[in-house]
Amino acid sequence: MVRRFLIALVAAAALAGPAAAAPPSLLMPDVTFHREFQFTVHGAAVVNVIEAPRPTGLYSLRPVLGRGTVQGKERLTAMEKRLAPSATVAGVNGDVFAGGVNGLVLQNGVMQASPIGSRSSLSVDAAGNLALGRIPFVGDWRGTSQRHALSHFNHRPGAGGTVLFTPAWGGLTPANGDAVEAVLSPFPITTANTELTARVTQILRGGNHTIPAGSAILQGRGNAGARIAAEAHVGTLVTTRLILPGGFSGAVNGIGGGPMLVRNGKALFRPDEAFATPWFVRPTARTAVGQRADGVILLVAVDGGARGYSAGMTNFEVAHELVRLGAVTAMGLDSGPSTAMAFEGDLLNRPFRGERAIGNALMLLYSGVQASPPSDGVLSPNGDTAGERETLAYKLVRRSSVLAVVSGPGGTNVTLDSGERQPGIYKFTWNGTESQGKLLPEGRWTWEVRALDDLGRRSSADRPFSLNTTLKNLAVERSGGAVLVGVDLTRPAKLTIQIETRSGTVVRTLASRSDDADHAAVVWNGRLKGRRRAHAGSYVVRAIATNAVGTAELTQTFRLGS
Repeated sequence: MVRRFLIALVAAAALAGPAAAAPPSLLMPDVTFHREFQFTVHGAAVVNVIEAPRPTGLYSLRPVLGRGTVQGKERLTAMEKRLAPSATVAGVNGDVFAGGVNGLVLQNGVMQASPIGSRSSLSVDAAGNLALGRIPFVGDWRGTSQRHALSHFNHRPGAGGTVLFTPAWGGLTPANGDAVEAVLSPFPITTANTELTARVTQILRGGNHTIPAGSAILQGRGNAGARIAAEAHVGTLVTTRLILPGGFSGAVNGIGGGPMLVRNGKALFRPDEAFATPWFVRPTARTAVGQRADGVILLVAVDGGARGYSAGMTNFEVAHELVRLGAVTAMGLDSGPSTAMAFEGDLLNRPFRGERAIGNALMLLYSGVQASPPSDGVLSPNGDTAGERETLAYKLVRRSSVLAVVSGPGGTNVTLDSGERQPGIYKFTWNGTESQGKLLPEGRWTWEVRALDDLGRRSSADRPFSLNTTLKNLAVERSGGAVLVGVDLTRPAKLTIQIETRSGTVVRTLASRSDDADHAAVVWNGRLKGRRRAHAGSYVVRAIATNAVGTAELTQTFRLGS
């Protein structure tokens, strides 16, 4: 009875709607990020969510290895910066690791590490569909006799096991006194579900050897080592197979992880996978990946371990969160201190012990044109030095024909760049005027970039901003214990002037009224609502003008007290 009550209580907490949610922000075309604040029985939980299109065409979802090897470790942000020249990248931490990657790694059809049958793996097929399941590793090798089973691929061998190592392992083969190794060269790319044949060029013993570039090493221990010595002597052709069975046979990309969180739209309470019970039930930072019925990808990172900010979630709570977000299938990834989410090398979440180096990551990669947000949401060339010029930029990862324009009211278009461009980042400044220096129409504008790459693929990106000269000359002066605020309006508008903390909390509204084009002035006596005197420190004056042209803001920081 008590157990049923606890399960119901956890489920109820997980199903509760978000207490607050920031509006989504656009990371790259059709990919958004938002943050939600949930209430659970353990306290508040901060949920970070990336939503992305089905991973086909210009988008792909695939694992990335730390420093490019199975044994490598690297921070998520560093991986993204390394990939930045070849894609626009958002991602989360990947599989559970201990001294290296533990589960499946499949990159563009090439297997880099074998799966673990006791935990879930995820695959992505050519149509962008995610499949989840517990798949055992199936592999074999054959020399001069019959086929023999491989124990693992690019994982450490157990006693009596046989493992195939490629340069993707990273470093020397494991040192084992009873190991016998056959060097296979040249070795083909390790495409899953194909026969991989190479000739034995050398027999080594004891392990602890470098894997030559373009080669592989077949290592056997105990009786398995004796079998290699007998059936794979120098000059022998050896054939190996790395098999992805069942629903994974058509996989293009794949990653290990677990546990499974959502199956057929239902949250799973008992995934029955090889994880210790405390790992499931304690609230902590969590990472997960899921897919909606329409193909939309969900990457989720729940912050945890920070009382007063985010306590984290249990495994079952995360499963319910994925269902609430619309996932019909979902899987967990590594949790706790590993949990991280980033975009283009900048963290989006708050790892509770700081960002740590991880074994691999699950990355969403976009290969079309990317437009950066304008440097200012409002371009205001009115002579007061604030917002006089807009910095605009776009990024290419392939050679492309480009048209980059700013477009505004009444069909106004200004071309900032056109022609064939090489991969790179292109930046421009624009002051909102035509060639003769006349101000262009004020209102909503869009930074638009269209590209046709060398593979014949079209992409586009756009970012909104506004051209608005309504507000100018914000001035803040201290006079005795008071603060004098003045601002000019170039046209009638509703004017709001407020005092905020440095973090954005409004502590006093000084004006909220309609004003004509004129100078407006207000005084703050340094007191909060209720007449309490504000603490000494830094504050921000924010002036906001709203009219038919749009909304313009100016801010200025000042210090109250000594």
